[in-house]
Amino acid sequence: MSFALAVFALLGAVVGSFLNVVIHRVPRGESIVRPRSRCPGCETPVATRDNVPVISWLLLRGRCRACRAPIDPRYPLVEGLTATVFALVVAVRGLEADLLLWLPFAAVLITVALIDLEHRIVPNRILLPAAAWALGVGAVVRPDALLASLLAAGVAFGALLIAALARPGGMGMGDVKLAGVMGLYLGSAVAPAMLGAFAAGSVLGLVLLARHGARARRVAVPFAPFLAAGGLLGVLAGPELVEMYVDAFLRA
Repeated sequence: MSFALAVFALLGAVVGSFLNVVIHRVPRGESIVRPRSRCPGCETPVATRDNVPVISWLLLRGRCRACRAPIDPRYPLVEGLTATVFALVVAVRGLEADLLLWLPFAAVLITVALIDLEHRIVPNRILLPAAAWALGVGAVVRPDALLASLLAAGVAFGALLIAALARPGGMGMGDVKLAGVMGLYLGSAVAPAMLGAFAAGSVLGLVLLARHGARARRVAVPFAPFLAAGGLLGVLAGPELVEMYVDAFLRA
C-alpha cells in the first residue's frame, strides 16, 4: 500500500500540473491543449525540465528561467494539494474500481473551487464532461447504483435550485449544477456532502457577521469551494456517515 500511495501521489502531482492549465485557461475561453505552457511575462515556452510538478518551481525559486519573472505559487500548491488528495482517497478507499470515479471527481472539485474563488464562475466546460464521465464510468463500475446516483443528482440539484431562487444573487446556477454533478458521483453520500458544505458556509457567514456586522450581507462569497470541501468529505467518509445515520434513526 505504501508503494501504491506513492504512485498515486505522483499521479496526483502530474494531474495537478494539468489542472493548473485548466484553471488558468478555461475561464478565459482558451484551449487547454495549445499552445504549450509559457511564461506569462516573456511568453517563453516552459521547457520539459522546468515542468516537473512542485520540484521545478522550488529549483527555480519560483521564477521563470528566461526572464526571472515570479511564477504564481498557486502552481506548486495545486500540484501538492492534488497529490495529497489522491493519496488520501486511495488510503481511505483502497485499490478498487471506484477510484475511476473518485479521483477524477476530486480533480474536478479542486478545479472548480479555485476557478470560482478567482472568477466567481463554475464553467459548464468542466461540469458537462464531469457529468458524462460519472454516467459512463458509473454504468460500468457500479451499474446497480446508477439509478440511485441519478436520483441523488436530481435531489441535490433541486435543493440548491430552491435555495438559489429563494435568494437571488446569493447562489449561482453554476453551484446548482455542481450539486447535481456531485450527486452523480456520490449517490446517497451527497447528503452529508451538502450538509458539510452548508455548515462550513454558515461558519464563514458567522465570522463575516462578527467582523462586518450588517455589511456582511453585501460580501460576495463563492459557494463552490464549500461544495468542493463537502464533496471531498462525501468521498472520504460519506458512505460511512450515511450508514451511521441509517443505523441510528431508521433501523429498529
